[in-house]
Amino acid sequence: MHTKRIGKSLYLIDLEPGGYKNFIGSYVIKTAQKTILIESGPTNSIPALLHGLDELKINPELIDTVAITHIHLDHGGGAGTLLKYLPNAKVLVHPKGAPHIIDPEKLWRSSQSVLGFVSDIFGKPEPIPENRIVSMIEGTISLGNVDGDDAKLTIFETPGHASHNLSFHESFNNGIFIGDAVGTYFPDFSTVSPTTPPPFYLDASLASLDKLINYCPSLLYYTHFGKANDAIRRLRGYKAQLLMWDKIVQDAVKRNQTLEQITDLVFTEDPAMSELSTFLREHKIYAKTAVENSIYGFVEYAKKAQSKSRS
Repeated sequence: MHTKRIGKSLYLIDLEPGGYKNFIGSYVIKTAQKTILIESGPTNSIPALLHGLDELKINPELIDTVAITHIHLDHGGGAGTLLKYLPNAKVLVHPKGAPHIIDPEKLWRSSQSVLGFVSDIFGKPEPIPENRIVSMIEGTISLGNVDGDDAKLTIFETPGHASHNLSFHESFNNGIFIGDAVGTYFPDFSTVSPTTPPPFYLDASLASLDKLINYCPSLLYYTHFGKANDAIRRLRGYKAQLLMWDKIVQDAVKRNQTLEQITDLVFTEDPAMSELSTFLREHKIYAKTAVENSIYGFVEYAKKAQSKSRS
């Protein structure tokens, strides 16, 4: 089985793209009144997602919402394909993301350019009819009764990793589905690496983390990957990690160091990255996304910041 119950009315499905376990997860909220899916995952993982729903004995016709944190291929790329099997579902997405899932050609071309071979592992997104999209920046979905309480899902913006990143707070376990707003979580190491591909927005990321902290969550639900306890400590730790990367990269850019040299500095000076070094460098996908693209995002941010300060 690649599904498991992780809380009250909450389940995790391991989508295993390209055969990689513990890499991308979809979450299912199932109450007596409501069934919601968080993250469709990529197109090529839709068969695994449907198999997971079958394992959980969830009738696809009862799912009325597929909430995606943002439209990147690994989070929402498969939504168009998935809707063929969910006749009553609509996709909840940030308004900035909606045009790119109605017509995903630009998204696909951009993903191919940024991700290279990884985009083929994820698969090409299919378009979603406009009448099956619900665009939201903030709001609340009532989930009915959970253990005597009126459960709800609260939607709010958390930009930084992407300008259109949404997060979803569920009230019945006090956890937040964060997309990529708090990095990539590695449960075997109990640590995190930043998710900061270009264009990366440091100030927006830090403000989003403050917003998440203000919700006082107990749990964080990472799309990459799984449930993590001690949420406040992790949120504050991620803020400190981003500021550390900023200092490392800003100093290195001033010295005109190469991306390879900056990468070595990050792995040397960030204790979390030192611990993950061998795993990340040997992982076919993470070597591209969590290492190369994320460090490059900080480099581009540093160059723009320094150019602006000189003008």
